[in-house]
Amino acid sequence: MAALLSSLRSGNWRSLLACFLYFDTGFTVWVMFGPLAPFIGKNLVMTPAEQGFLVAVPVLAAAILRVTLGNLFQALDGRLVALIGISLSALPCAILPLLVEPSYNTLVILGVFLGIGGASFAVALPMAGSSYPPRVQGLVLGLAAAGNIGAVLDGFLFPRLAQAFGWQIAAAAALPLLGIAALAVWFWARDQSTKSGRIGPPVFCFVAILAGIIGLVLAVRAGWLFGAKPGVLLLPIAGALLAIALLPGRYRSVFRERDTWVLMLVYSVTFGGFVGMSSYVSTLLTSMYGMNKLDAGLFMSLLAFTGAMVRPVGGLIADHITGVKALLFILTALGLCDMAFFAFEPTLPAAIALLVALYLGFGLGNGATFQLVPQRWPGQTGLMTGLIGAAGGIGGFYLPVTMGLAKEATGSYQTGFAVLGAIAGLALVLVIWRRSNWTVWARGTPALATEFTGGALAEH
Repeated sequence: MAALLSSLRSGNWRSLLACFLYFDTGFTVWVMFGPLAPFIGKNLVMTPAEQGFLVAVPVLAAAILRVTLGNLFQALDGRLVALIGISLSALPCAILPLLVEPSYNTLVILGVFLGIGGASFAVALPMAGSSYPPRVQGLVLGLAAAGNIGAVLDGFLFPRLAQAFGWQIAAAAALPLLGIAALAVWFWARDQSTKSGRIGPPVFCFVAILAGIIGLVLAVRAGWLFGAKPGVLLLPIAGALLAIALLPGRYRSVFRERDTWVLMLVYSVTFGGFVGMSSYVSTLLTSMYGMNKLDAGLFMSLLAFTGAMVRPVGGLIADHITGVKALLFILTALGLCDMAFFAFEPTLPAAIALLVALYLGFGLGNGATFQLVPQRWPGQTGLMTGLIGAAGGIGGFYLPVTMGLAKEATGSYQTGFAVLGAIAGLALVLVIWRRSNWTVWARGTPALATEFTGGALAEH
């Protein structure tokens, strides 16, 4: 405990708390559609695939917008970027109670704005870390990212409000929480990171990508993007290409590095699993095991709490043994749990045990992954947090979509779990492949990381 307090005192703990609250409330609105989906389904007739797409849209929007918010963070004060994000993510919560019968397309558009709350990751983490020394980055970034606990409020609060007052009124309950976060950011948050000074292009990039995502999701709904189902699967690729195309050329050089792709895949498994399962587990439990909506929401809260609470532990463990070693164990466990779901079609008690194990792996893996980022890319944590966070969000998009398509095609979720297990296995193989290279810089010696960084980044 003394070591923990000493670590917190080595930087600005008020700024860390503000960043936590910012990400916490952003996460709350981000996955709001997940626990509300069973209630929305009583007003709107949706196929399993459509329900999966609805809860996946905010996840995808956050993934793509993390890239442009990370770019915006490189140019503007993090407090300003955070306040803009809070304001925009509050719009759906304010608009939904005013609509009599919102259409599916309206919900999809509002889901894009909910995704801005999830994109807060690209601002909250580097802003929190900017006030602390490199030796405690794993712990600090883990604590800031423990804002994942916002999903606990989704499962605990929104289903009960929806049961009592209707799901549209329940959405408005997030507004006071967002107001508290805005006040904390205004008074406490401090951004000590170096800025590029170029404001115009990042602002244009953000607006263009926000409009582009709305256009893409509506095009998929209309079947204009290679047909309905192929369009859903290609949507993240189209969105990612849009975001990458609008990035400054000097930042695109990171895509020539193998480490970028490996860590993006790893985070799509760990964080993608956390947010994707949090969005879909209520539907999974009500459909697969007949659990009632309130109990499913409560269980979703407990799972999210578990995953969020162990994230700082994952960062702390990685600080001691490196994120590389930690990920070897975590990815193995995640793959085995997914394949157990596929192979045995577990009973409800066994499924609960496996879900708890999955969330432990998600949380520990999230913390371990981001212990590596500031060591590997010193001076570029805003950008790389956005890019790797985007990959996590894309993984979170594909999880509910995969589950929905598997259920619709086979009548079971087993094939979906098999796909998730195979992806975790691939990530494990790639970490093993890069292990000898990563151990050079993973022990907290940022200067060594420049040996592996492309020239464009090394100069900026």
